Amino acid sequence: MKQFFKFVFASMLGFIFTAILFIIIFITGITAIVSSSKDKVEVSDNTVLHLNLSLPIIERSANNPLNNLDIGPFKGDKVLGLDDILKSIKNAKQDDHIKGIYLDVSFMTTGFASIEEIRDALIDFKKSGKFIIAYSEVYTQGAYYVASVANKVYLNPQGILELKGLSSEITFYKGALDKLNIEAQVIKVGTYKSAVEPFILDKMSDANRMQTTALLGSLYQHFTAEIAKSRNISPDTVIEIANNLKSSSPEDAVKYKLVDALKYKDQILDELKSDAGLSKDDKLKTIGVTEYANSIKDDRSAADKIAVIYANGDINGGEGDENSIGSETISRALRKARLDNKIKAVVFRVNSPGGSSLASDVIWREVMLTKKVKPIVVSMGDYAASGGYYISCAADSIYAEPNTITGSIGVFAIIPNLKGFFNEKLGITFDNVKTGQYADLGDITRPLSPAEKMIMQKEVNRTYADFTQKVAEGRHISQTYVDSIGQGRVWTGEQAIKIGLVDKLGHLDDAIASAAKKAGVKSYQIVDYPEIKDNFFGLLDDSGDKIKTYITKQQLGVSYPYYEQLKEITEMKGLQARIPFKLNIQ
Repeated sequence: MKQFFKFVFASMLGFIFTAILFIIIFITGITAIVSSSKDKVEVSDNTVLHLNLSLPIIERSANNPLNNLDIGPFKGDKVLGLDDILKSIKNAKQDDHIKGIYLDVSFMTTGFASIEEIRDALIDFKKSGKFIIAYSEVYTQGAYYVASVANKVYLNPQGILELKGLSSEITFYKGALDKLNIEAQVIKVGTYKSAVEPFILDKMSDANRMQTTALLGSLYQHFTAEIAKSRNISPDTVIEIANNLKSSSPEDAVKYKLVDALKYKDQILDELKSDAGLSKDDKLKTIGVTEYANSIKDDRSAADKIAVIYANGDINGGEGDENSIGSETISRALRKARLDNKIKAVVFRVNSPGGSSLASDVIWREVMLTKKVKPIVVSMGDYAASGGYYISCAADSIYAEPNTITGSIGVFAIIPNLKGFFNEKLGITFDNVKTGQYADLGDITRPLSPAEKMIMQKEVNRTYADFTQKVAEGRHISQTYVDSIGQGRVWTGEQAIKIGLVDKLGHLDDAIASAAKKAGVKSYQIVDYPEIKDNFFGLLDDSGDKIKTYITKQQLGVSYPYYEQLKEITEMKGLQARIPFKLNIQ
């Protein structure tokens, strides 16, 4: 009886806690919605655009009325949209109220290609003659890569500037699986299809090491060359500084011309005032990215439209969201754009490391159908690899950033054999009755038979052949050639353009301009798909998942990323087309 009352009491507390949370969310949401209906912010004269880029950066922003909410698992997004950042920089270039940009960045939580697009937007901004001042107490490499374009780059006198080169680390689980007596049964096509290696090896294969070395080499060459150009020093000098950690002290950073001077924050604020045309006693007027983006009025009202369809995250069947690609969600968006006569062309923005090969094929079909009735141009983000390339290859043309990670044309499947784990570790055994030899194909409580492995390998081979054939048809090259550059190998955008997987290096705006030109329209407005779910109601819909994730993170702490990776593998369904790793610049 005592335990019963404990259970009832705990349930009541949980119910009360949840009820209170929902009441707070509701009140906060209504308040924010009401406040958002007020007039947009007016930017005053002599204002400085404050670009704080140390928050996570996602593809596009949502008007989130709960950004300031911070109650247990219910937290505001506290992210920046790449679309808002680029829109703000572009508009600030011609806005007479904005005198310059204060670039405030310590680290970048995004991929190479997003960083590149921001950096190029800042370079374009400088053509206006307006200033960019960068300041930080700590510059990680990604942060410094962006900051290096500023007219003046300043570092705190006791600060840190990291310039040490790029590295890629893979976590291997084979040893842990061996201890648990679990076998990862792998069926794959592709010498370089290394996404399965963490489960069958304890270190990189020679092929994977070779492709990763080549990939990092391409990224590093571009990285150092661009820093050298911005800082007016030679690329070899930048490489030497990095290889020998010559910027280990603030004074060294000045000595080697990586920064212009060492200053404290108050000195930076005084310089910003002066450059903005204010006196030292005046108050510095700044405006943040989100606030400034919301103040920009979109005056385009043309009848013709260009649709930008965002496909972001892992590819799976069914419905998706802002962080995952659901084949139904993206297919529906493509159909909607295809059937709308006012939409004259489509830009397919792909930022994906891949996923389900079946779901990828479903989306590929809709791209093909769209291509038959109107132009469709792909704009690649940080990743457009494996399944991400699958859904891109049929487009009229493909744009990528120099440091987009793409290719990885290959297929694999992993079927765990848990017999040893259940039998020897847990003492659990299984027995069954079946009507046919292969009725229990894929059963994880026993190993695959040689005949079953042949069946699975045949299916993987068939899917790979279909994948390479579709790439060949989309890119107008031979299937044999696709196989030679495929085999699961990853490429940078800069490499991909040389081997015919990509048409041009460029940004989302370049892809939009190209799509408009193909459609023969000069005046148009841009519409985004899929429509972003209202964040207030979206939070309510996802509350269960948020609570589970919050509790798991609290329990696992720093181990959570490893749990997340293992969970991702165990939840894979069917054949997979995905890259072996995700690479971020720090």
